[in-house]
Amino acid sequence: MPFKRTPQKFNAAINAMTLGTGDNAVTIGGASVLPLYSFDGDIGNAPKIGVEISDLGLEGECVGMTEFYAGASTPAEMAAKAEKMPGADFVCLRLEGADPNGHNRSVEECVEIAKAVAGAISLPLVIEGCKNNEKDAELFEKIAAALEGKNVLFLSAKEENHKSVGAAVGLAYAQKVGAESSVDINLAKQLNVLLTQLGVKAENIAMNLGSAAAGYGFEYVASTMDRVKAAALGQNDAMLQMPVITPVASEAWSVKEAMVDEADFPEWGPQEDRGVRMEIATAAACLACGSDAVILKHPRSVATISAMVAALK
Repeated sequence: MPFKRTPQKFNAAINAMTLGTGDNAVTIGGASVLPLYSFDGDIGNAPKIGVEISDLGLEGECVGMTEFYAGASTPAEMAAKAEKMPGADFVCLRLEGADPNGHNRSVEECVEIAKAVAGAISLPLVIEGCKNNEKDAELFEKIAAALEGKNVLFLSAKEENHKSVGAAVGLAYAQKVGAESSVDINLAKQLNVLLTQLGVKAENIAMNLGSAAAGYGFEYVASTMDRVKAAALGQNDAMLQMPVITPVASEAWSVKEAMVDEADFPEWGPQEDRGVRMEIATAAACLACGSDAVILKHPRSVATISAMVAALK
């Protein structure tokens, strides 16, 4: 008896969110089917790929990264090269140097870096903080003001600082807000509810549901993303219909397999190759589970995931 496939139809869709301005603006989300199910219906906008750069430059990066950014000595110069990386849809500036427990770069200095980066590129910009809630809230407010009109996405507002971030980024300066939760559907929904109650429009919110490198508890990420998409589409839950963006690079390159020196484990092969494979595996899994955009950093990873997305459209 021949198999007859029945497409899954939903009376709901993921919100579409536009980042950036002008001809180079990109839109994420918009799907009315499960992730990458183009055979069932309209996937909206194909997943997008961001390229992460750090305000700390290329400190500790692998050979492939230093070669790609050869001649770039400032974040702005790195950003100009990053947007030309084959497969790049947007640039993500990670302000890890602002961490009070690290370099403790001042807010004023970070604002100048962000302005220089924004001025050096034509692709949309995403700003990622230093993971210190108090410092990020101050950073995002000042940078959102300095980049008003650029339609920037800020990662991320958390439950601890969502009021200050949401009020400044989403309301005062009409930028896009990333809502970051810790791999839990209930926490994700609660944060979206809190932001919308504050006055931030649902269509201006993207979810950062959290991530982990493949093999490091990633099953929790996969199950959470699956549940979010199922609720958003199958139950028409408006508080879970925000597009999902996942910073992959910082997770994939921080695990042992991507960091340990080849001299210590020669049987594992070259360190850079391991890091690239970890980044690719994690990004591919995130897209299959429901990410509408992923943030990577190695040129080989970006090219590979871009080819994968193109083949699955």
